[in-house]
Amino acid sequence: MSNMKIRLVLADDHPAVLSGIKHGLAVLPTLEVIGTAADSGELIKLLDMKACDVVITDYAMPGGEYGDGMTLLAYLRRTYPELKIIVFTTIENPALAQEIKKLGVHAVLSKSHDTSHLISAVHAVYAGATYFRSTSRVQEGELLKASVSGDARERTLTPREMEVVRLFVSGMSINEIAERLHRTKQTISSQKTRAMRKLGIDRDADLFRFAYETGLDVATDPTKLHE
Repeated sequence: MSNMKIRLVLADDHPAVLSGIKHGLAVLPTLEVIGTAADSGELIKLLDMKACDVVITDYAMPGGEYGDGMTLLAYLRRTYPELKIIVFTTIENPALAQEIKKLGVHAVLSKSHDTSHLISAVHAVYAGATYFRSTSRVQEGELLKASVSGDARERTLTPREMEVVRLFVSGMSINEIAERLHRTKQTISSQKTRAMRKLGIDRDADLFRFAYETGLDVATDPTKLHE
């Protein structure tokens, strides 16, 4: 991860939800909320005025100039092809998630999940990964299998390797982790490389995906992880 902040725009038609998401994301120095929107019209105006890396948007936002749901998502993909999109919704329908995925949206996350999952999702999509997670009963068995598999792989890591992985996927750079843990940059880099090799992972994007899929306990405030 570089020291550059990931620029976010949040879109939701419920002011309390917008405020809560913004507050939850503000704890990380790697993230910067550059604007919020209450409907698709406000969202498009923001994207036309400001450079943005990731949009976190609700699925159902009626009344906007550019519609909502699939109509809005398709417009975003056509108009801003480099933009990473996370759909943050109360709708937990696996079939709908698959249709959203076909549009090229990068992640779908339920509002029933903790904010820490949203933080992980932001870093995941920014790094090039995609993930579609549901808590519906249709997929509970699949999620349990993924979790068990992930737990088994986690146990192969040493405590120091796990600590480095946790800090890295929470948004800290190698240099920041080295400073935080009072180790050299070379040591941290080596521990991260060994951890990825043990997990069978080659890319940072897949490391974020692993953390997200297995529910790795990533603290929302990385400065408190080693206190």
